Amino acid sequence: MGVKDTVTAKYMRQNNVFADAFNYFVYEGEQVIDPNSLEELDTREIEVPYGGEEGAEQPVQRTRDVIKSVTAMTDQKTAYLVLAVENQSNVHYAMAVKNMVYDALQYAKQVEKAVASHRTSGDYKTADSDEFLSGFMKEDRLMPVITLVIYFDYKVWDGPMSIHDMFNESDSRVLALVPDYKINLIAPASIEDSDFEKFSSTLREVLSFIKYSGNAKKLEETINSNDKFRHLGRTEVDVLNACISANLIMKQDEEVLDVCRAIQTIASDAEKKGRIENLLQNIKSLMETMGWSAEQTMDNMKVSAADRKALAPFL
Repeated sequence: MGVKDTVTAKYMRQNNVFADAFNYFVYEGEQVIDPNSLEELDTREIEVPYGGEEGAEQPVQRTRDVIKSVTAMTDQKTAYLVLAVENQSNVHYAMAVKNMVYDALQYAKQVEKAVASHRTSGDYKTADSDEFLSGFMKEDRLMPVITLVIYFDYKVWDGPMSIHDMFNESDSRVLALVPDYKINLIAPASIEDSDFEKFSSTLREVLSFIKYSGNAKKLEETINSNDKFRHLGRTEVDVLNACISANLIMKQDEEVLDVCRAIQTIASDAEKKGRIENLLQNIKSLMETMGWSAEQTMDNMKVSAADRKALAPFL
């Protein structure tokens, strides 16, 4: 895994952040999914080709980013769900196919688990011939699988949003018979300012920072209006640095960062760097024009000792 994949997976694996993403996307911010009810599942999905003849392809292992099971209560009804997150730092133009494969493998795993359970318990004795042959009983039920794509970039997601979007123009009668498969997507660029309030975890700060990372003025306003930016955690900072090169610096012994102060420092350093580069250009121009040495030029320009020290490596 690359750095971006590693830090985003670590971040989204936190139950409060994971639950927050689905409460925002599925329930409009209502706290339906309790982080304490989440259970981590094996992220590995095994794709086994049909047939067992000699020379058949070997099983293929695919790995999800994060997947958890949950028992959620909504409208006085209990819902058993399998929730998965796929983190993207770049647009994936075949995301609909990727998610469809992952979800299909998860459903297949549920069926296999049900079949194995019946074999172990021996309750096939009461099954009819169809149930016995399929291994899946009439009363067996699957848990819905919801895969949510989270795009950790400020650019607009311009990839297909469904399988049908990936086809050439086709006869509507044909498409009507081809099941569509849509992706569920959280992309910062498409989140309305008012909707950030629907997040209850640091996902609010991370996604709003990403959304406005290309707009210095709006980013400053966003950071200054939210006190939580004054103590952002290391995991969140790692995501911002890896995904959008935020250049936020944390000392090794620090666990939280005042982003407001860090941004001010970055701006100050950039201003200082620009001034030094301009000064260096003027010194070199005078040296060439007047034939002076670097020391003579800086003496005549009355360059401070601090600036001379910064300029020394370049003269």
